[in-house]
Amino acid sequence: MKIFSKRLPGVLLAAAVAAPAWWIGKMFPVVGSPVVGILLGMLLALWKRPEALNPGISYTSKKLLQYAIILIGFDMNLFHVFEVGKQTLLLMVFTLTAAFLSAYVLAKLLKVERNTGILIGVGTAICGGSAIAATAPVIDAEDEDVARSISTIFLFNVIAAFLFPALGHLMHMTDQSFGLWAGTAVNDTSSVVAAGYTFSTAAGDLAVIVKLTRTLMIVPVTLALAFYESRRKSQSGGSSYRLSAIFPWFVLGFLAASVVRTFVPVPEAALSWLVQAGKYLIVMAMAAIGLNTNLPKLVKNGWKPILMGLGCWAVLAVTSLAVQHFILA
Repeated sequence: MKIFSKRLPGVLLAAAVAAPAWWIGKMFPVVGSPVVGILLGMLLALWKRPEALNPGISYTSKKLLQYAIILIGFDMNLFHVFEVGKQTLLLMVFTLTAAFLSAYVLAKLLKVERNTGILIGVGTAICGGSAIAATAPVIDAEDEDVARSISTIFLFNVIAAFLFPALGHLMHMTDQSFGLWAGTAVNDTSSVVAAGYTFSTAAGDLAVIVKLTRTLMIVPVTLALAFYESRRKSQSGGSSYRLSAIFPWFVLGFLAASVVRTFVPVPEAALSWLVQAGKYLIVMAMAAIGLNTNLPKLVKNGWKPILMGLGCWAVLAVTSLAVQHFILA
């Protein structure tokens, strides 16, 4: 009870910041509530707040974020993964590989801080903010790393929502081809929906299914990162490092929630409520991350992550088109 009362003021502050962010995100879905939450949090971070708020803000940005990822799993119907078929999974293997390789190379060339580079790579390859949120605890990323990465991914989400449909029509793409392209090369779900349905209803339907399949890649990627981090820290420390200390148990919760969503006859209203609760917790966590971010420092050091994000995004988009044209045609 003492710990609860210590955390409560900071949690309530994050919840209060999340409320207008949630509303604005609903009004402007291309921007999205998490991005608004982190921006409002960064603005409030300029205010010298009481120390009593810090335990709750830290708890929200770390632990509540993990619980949010579990709840988001109730939005993941595994039958959608089976629907996309072998062709789309092959496309995904190529695009994910290209995105991760380009992130590694560009992070080295641009001297982007390690954790920021990983988060931008994962966010570009998988599903934007959700993937960044799931990966951050595994690699013990700082809040500023998360803020930098989210800001970078957000920029290219907005550009993609407007640019992709125009390019699709310019290249005379079919609904099938554009749906696969948008589903594999646009990061955030809201931007995938915006780009896909702007092109056509059929393209939008396919793009959303492909995007949901990409989201499931959170599971193997975070597990692989956990094993890698465990080994790296063990070698650098010169002693055994317990995998259980950084193992992403919440990702197993995400997978369990997906299984429940797919195979257990839970009322749709209950599932919808759980998903909405998870999404609100993510906005709260992003607001808390913003509250722990040094905005002047972020702006000063922001051009390298943006350049890296642009490179990763371009490689991802071109790879998706190339695989469709040369391998799946």
